[in-house]
Amino acid sequence: MAVAVSGVIGFVGLVIPHIVRLLVGSDHRRVLPAGVLIGASFMVLADLLARTIVAPQEMPIGVITAFIGAPALLVLIRRRPYLYGAAE
Repeated sequence: MAVAVSGVIGFVGLVIPHIVRLLVGSDHRRVLPAGVLIGASFMVLADLLARTIVAPQEMPIGVITAFIGAPALLVLIRRRPYLYGAAE
C-alpha cells in the first residue's frame, strides 16, 4: 500500500531495511542508524544518477530506484526466511 500511495520511492523504505538487516544483523540498535544512513545515501546516489544519465534532462528518480530495488527484492525473497529478530 505504501508503494501505491507514494510511488516507487516508497519502495526504498521497504527494501533498504531488509538489506541493512542482512549487512549488520538483526539487532535493532544497529539496524536503525545503519538504515537511516544507507537509505539516505541510496536516495542521494539515485538522484545523482537520475540527473546525470540523460544530462540535459532529468530522468524520474523512480526509474533508478525500480531498477535497483526490484532485483534486490527478488534476491531477498529467494534468499532465506526472515528470522523475526532472532539472534543469528
